[in-house]
Amino acid sequence: MTIPPLSIAAAGMQSGANRFEASARRTASGSLDDLAVESVEQIRAKTDFAANAAVARTADDMMGTLLDVLA
Repeated sequence: MTIPPLSIAAAGMQSGANRFEASARRTASGSLDDLAVESVEQIRAKTDFAANAAVARTADDMMGTLLDVLA
């Protein structure tokens, strides 16, 4: 059984990691003119990843609490 919030959070974390990696590759191969744009993109990707990780932690905590109540 897959818990929808966990699968959604995992997909969001993967998306954020992919965006960060793509931005890092563009930064490594691009000119310094795009550095500011890529820095902002990396910060956004990091924030998205952190937000989805928080969702996953909260869903895990809620499931643990529910199992404690039912036990």
